[in-house]
Amino acid sequence: MPGTGPVRRRPLELLIAAPRGFCAGVDRAIRIVELAIEKHGAPVYVRHEIVHNKFVVDSLKAKGAVFVEELTEVPDGAPVVFSAHGVPKSVPAEAQNRGLDYLDATCPLVSKVHRQAERLVAAGRHIVFIGHVGHPEVIGTFGQVPEGAMTLVETVADVEALTPADPANLAFLTQTTLSVDDTAAMVAGLHRRFPTIQAPHGEDICYATSNRQAAVKAIASACDAVLVIGAPNSSNSLRLVEVAERQGIRAALIQRAADLDWAFLDGVGTLGVTAGASAPELLVRELVDRLSTRFDVTEREEETTRETIAFKLPRGLEAAA
Repeated sequence: MPGTGPVRRRPLELLIAAPRGFCAGVDRAIRIVELAIEKHGAPVYVRHEIVHNKFVVDSLKAKGAVFVEELTEVPDGAPVVFSAHGVPKSVPAEAQNRGLDYLDATCPLVSKVHRQAERLVAAGRHIVFIGHVGHPEVIGTFGQVPEGAMTLVETVADVEALTPADPANLAFLTQTTLSVDDTAAMVAGLHRRFPTIQAPHGEDICYATSNRQAAVKAIASACDAVLVIGAPNSSNSLRLVEVAERQGIRAALIQRAADLDWAFLDGVGTLGVTAGASAPELLVRELVDRLSTRFDVTEREEETTRETIAFKLPRGLEAAA
């Protein structure tokens, strides 16, 4: 009888970017919380989201982590972990004053920026910091040096409007999770306006941010649209959406597969998929599974580079790992 055969589903090719998802700093931060819970038992307090991903935060809550925004919310004697984004110096100082047992999960690449800021200020330079106002990493970096020692710029227009007191004695640093292209434009503006400005030793934008943006660029031209899995407060995830859009490709950010608006896929034959550095691979597979309920899905991974970086755990946790 007509109409009794299987319904033919529309084909959908997935072009999956690699590298994607967790970076070494995120892996390390999550492991620090897990090992702290194993060592001390629940609850272990975490100041700010350990990384910007609701799934990760909820998973750690289920294991015994309690997330707070300030140390005043941590009971006396309780263990506390500082997030991967870094904290101002005043935070560990307060923890020490209260006798709290704390672990610092700051990404080592963020810590590197902190140390550079200290050295530059000690050398008498004023720092122009490229970053996003209010981001925890920016707050943490500004908290490494005396007030007034750094000036934040977010755009090329900010760079053009700079009027430093001593233009011949400047340096610049950057947040680690910025758009590579946007940052390059601002750095060019700084060099043009202030030829003697001191650049950082090596690239401040972290390898994972750069690699994930390059991977999206590599697949974008072959895609009709791109989906980025990540949190709306995740800087590196938002930058991936921007990278795709600048290639002229429609792009959207979703936190979970359930957030997908099916209308986004109208007319899409090839869909690019990637994930921010705080999003686990499990969420990519969840998305693929959901797409497979409506489409005849084929997958192809496009790898632009292989990441092999790993970071050591803090002393005291290495033996427990």
